[in-house]
Amino acid sequence: MWESQVDGRKLTFHLAGINNQNFIMRDEETGSWWQQVSGEALHGPLKGKRLTQVYNDEISFAVFKREHPQGRVLRPDEKVQAKYEAANWEEEYAKFPVVTPMKADDKIAPRTLMAGIVVNGKAMAYPVNDLQKQRLILDNVGGQPIFVVMSDDDKSVRAFESTVDGRKLELLVQAEAKPLQLVDAETATTWDFSGAAVSGALAGKQLTRIQVLKDYWFDWKIYHPDTAVYALGAR
Repeated sequence: MWESQVDGRKLTFHLAGINNQNFIMRDEETGSWWQQVSGEALHGPLKGKRLTQVYNDEISFAVFKREHPQGRVLRPDEKVQAKYEAANWEEEYAKFPVVTPMKADDKIAPRTLMAGIVVNGKAMAYPVNDLQKQRLILDNVGGQPIFVVMSDDDKSVRAFESTVDGRKLELLVQAEAKPLQLVDAETATTWDFSGAAVSGALAGKQLTRIQVLKDYWFDWKIYHPDTAVYALGAR
């Protein structure tokens, strides 16, 4: 998700095409072409400019409704929606080959779904299948203690800094809690999936969120060539 202003000028974007299953957008005002995944202008008068990223979540409606019971939902125009692909488009696209500059000896399948983050300039990719198995991953990326957590819906992923007021916390999944909750070993504070402390010594505190991009491995690797990949069971 990106701000639609560049150098104080509001731009209007439209889908111009798809490059290796990644959207290319075109702005009406200058005719510049923009890459969806990076927010960079690739062609036109604004070539080299970058859009400002807006923090966003890719979560299930169940999680959204739980956290925002009065939240509004954008309803698609039925006439327009009928012109687009069916809901199972990912299954259909999976049948097509992927053209990628990755090395032939890469052991990760191109369409492996990753939860990718960048912290202090360092990129890390977490296989979504591993998150579904492990649920909570504690890590250190770019010198920052962090954790990545999968909701109990097996779809929604979030990442947070695991420090509060300069103090590092060791988070654990709270056994049998529904919906998913975490507890820290240092203060026994309980944290919900939004990163809010809901009870305990740190009640009222909020963990700092880290932007997560759920992306296919081949796409993440292209735009983050120096990325590391988390191995299940590693710390």
